[in-house]
Amino acid sequence: MTVLVPMSLEVYADYLKGAIAAYAEDNIASGRWPAAGALAQSRESFHTSLPLGLNTPDNYLFEIRIDEGGPTVGFLWFAVVEKHHTAAAFVYDLEIKAAFRRQGHAEAAFALLEERVRELGLDSIGLHVFATNDAARALYKKLGYQVTGVNMQKKLGSDVDVE
Repeated sequence: MTVLVPMSLEVYADYLKGAIAAYAEDNIASGRWPAAGALAQSRESFHTSLPLGLNTPDNYLFEIRIDEGGPTVGFLWFAVVEKHHTAAAFVYDLEIKAAFRRQGHAEAAFALLEERVRELGLDSIGLHVFATNDAARALYKKLGYQVTGVNMQKKLGSDVDVE
């Protein structure tokens, strides 16, 4: 039975290091960021989003475990954000460790997330998924998430004529 356990300070340091690296890699792979400086840009993004670490108000970071005393199989981070005078949950990160993927932990974590979001009095959950992450896109579609916008980009080579 998958459970969400509030992330401990000891786990947070390792989580942050891995999450910063993964976010930089995802942004590079998607073409949003150049490789040069991506790690620093990712680090700054996390610092901006979590200036007080685990104590940042309205941010909830969890270890995903098989059961209360079981091993950590992944991580989930969401925050309460306000846009257009409406509060909603926003998932900043979901990670399932490679050895535990395709075992239902992400789906179970999202069911538990929905319970927590309802307890906070919120009625929606948003998230961003990189276009290159087919597995995550399929999961979110299966869970009932709808596409609310699409960012597009065209890379221009140095041989483009500018008149």
